[in-house]
Amino acid sequence: MTLTAPRKVLVGLIGAGIQKSLSPALHEEEARHHGMRLHYQLIDLDRSASSVQELPALLAAARIMGYAGFNVTYPCKQAVIAHLDSLSEEAQAMGAVNTVVLRDGQLVGHNTDGSGWAWGFARALPGADLRRVVLLGAGGAGAAIAHAVLRLGAEHLSIVDAQPGRAAQLAADVNALYGPRAEAAEIRAAMATATGLIHATPTGMDKLPGLPLDAALLRPAMWVSEVVYFPLDTALVQAARAAGCRVSDGGGMAVGQAVGAFELFTGEPPDAARMDAHFRRLVATP
Repeated sequence: MTLTAPRKVLVGLIGAGIQKSLSPALHEEEARHHGMRLHYQLIDLDRSASSVQELPALLAAARIMGYAGFNVTYPCKQAVIAHLDSLSEEAQAMGAVNTVVLRDGQLVGHNTDGSGWAWGFARALPGADLRRVVLLGAGGAGAAIAHAVLRLGAEHLSIVDAQPGRAAQLAADVNALYGPRAEAAEIRAAMATATGLIHATPTGMDKLPGLPLDAALLRPAMWVSEVVYFPLDTALVQAARAAGCRVSDGGGMAVGQAVGAFELFTGEPPDAARMDAHFRRLVATP
């Protein structure tokens, strides 16, 4: 009897401060259910005191080593674009990449952040009021979510960023595609009439603890969507729950983007419910 060797897949994650990422466990376990041997390597810029300047060398190494692809996170989602051979329509529109696939020697950038956020948001906050949404953060994740929330039907989107010019540019970009529904804004004015808040900055991560805004701006009638998932119970999630807000934690987006990336890497559709259950078990383990 001839035994067929399991398919081997090599993927990874490029970013800073990623040692506690759950992506390796999520992808490797899902691959096992598909009869594959997948290894997910963490390529942590902080570990080697590196920066986005190392991206060309890392991409060259990925080609040589036979990677099927890799995820990209803070601070590389926009910087990586200049080093890719092509972009998907989604990544092109959003101006950010979180997944790179290697096919026939070509590096193709994709973005599963927007679809991943929308998947988690719909599961956690069905029927959420999208009349006046505030998006805090106009970087890579924020850009993807701006497109996603407008596609879900947000009537008005206020974009807030520490760099006002970046918020204004993102507003102009999405308005060109979806009509005049977005504007750059100041956080206090925007929150005064907001029906919901999406937080899309790194604040709240283990390496950047704290609140991204004054908790007094939260109101019980609002919903709050967090993108940070390690820790899952961020300072913002705690403050929002204490204020009586409906909350979507960062786990939904983490799983949703992984679902999209897994299929891009392997060509196999994953079981989203199984991946979500696995994620929840992982974060519940001390």
